[in-house]
Amino acid sequence: MRRNNFYTAAPKLTKLRVSEEIELMDFLLAKMGGMSRNKVKSLLSHRQVSVNDKITTQFDFPLKSNDLVVINTTRGNIELNHPLLKIVYEDSDFIVVEKKEGLLTVTVGTNKDITAFSILKNYVKKSSPANKIYTVHRLDKDTSGLLIFSKNRDLQHMLRNNWHEIVTKRTYVAVVEGRVEKESDQIVSWLTEDEIKLKAISSSRDNGGKKAITHYKLLKATDEYSLMELELETGRKNQIRVHMEDIGHPIVGDRKYGAQTSIGRLALHARVLEFYHPITGELMHFETEIPKEFERLLR
Repeated sequence: MRRNNFYTAAPKLTKLRVSEEIELMDFLLAKMGGMSRNKVKSLLSHRQVSVNDKITTQFDFPLKSNDLVVINTTRGNIELNHPLLKIVYEDSDFIVVEKKEGLLTVTVGTNKDITAFSILKNYVKKSSPANKIYTVHRLDKDTSGLLIFSKNRDLQHMLRNNWHEIVTKRTYVAVVEGRVEKESDQIVSWLTEDEIKLKAISSSRDNGGKKAITHYKLLKATDEYSLMELELETGRKNQIRVHMEDIGHPIVGDRKYGAQTSIGRLALHARVLEFYHPITGELMHFETEIPKEFERLLR
């Protein structure tokens, strides 16, 4: 019997107790009766493995003595399937997702669009109607990449109020117009809001705005385009977009900040996110692929 596309049959669980420190992949290969590495990766990618009641997709997750590993051999009981949103990691405290371009992080104004927030809100309620989700930070609609959502309000406030102490790395990749001459550099400016044009205005002098610092490295270039790696030291609204305009190389597709070319999206992707788990103190590192359409522009 099926209901709302989810099987109502009870899942089959395999419970394993850890006796020594070992990585999750090695543990499962040793304990699961000759299971292949590809099969283990499949279990992890479909979020069928939990450690101490927390779902993990990390093959190199470090296990400690007496940890409880549970394998749910029934796929899809609470699996999220959405073409614009993929869960990268989940535990009892927060969810890390990869958002596709074209999806808002949260609702803008009074619109009732489908958003990353609304998708996850419905997802967590499938486990329990009391479950909630909270926004920690945002990506523009036409920007893809990694986002954090918390599962309780206290954690949301902790992450927001201590963002620069907790988050150790936020790395983006972008394709910009033209060939960037410097292999690497630092961009510093002060940003203010133009409420009429609805865009950030950059100044090289302290004009009372918010100081913004972006570090960049050139990865690949042709005469027409450059693939950039950009790391944020500060996280101001539209910071990367206005800084690329500042150096005369706007992001492909970014008409708002001077781009002349378009690929149907903003050529900006939040590729790396690294932070200390606010509860356990563990350093969490997540990394995604460079979008294929970015690579095609550089061929």
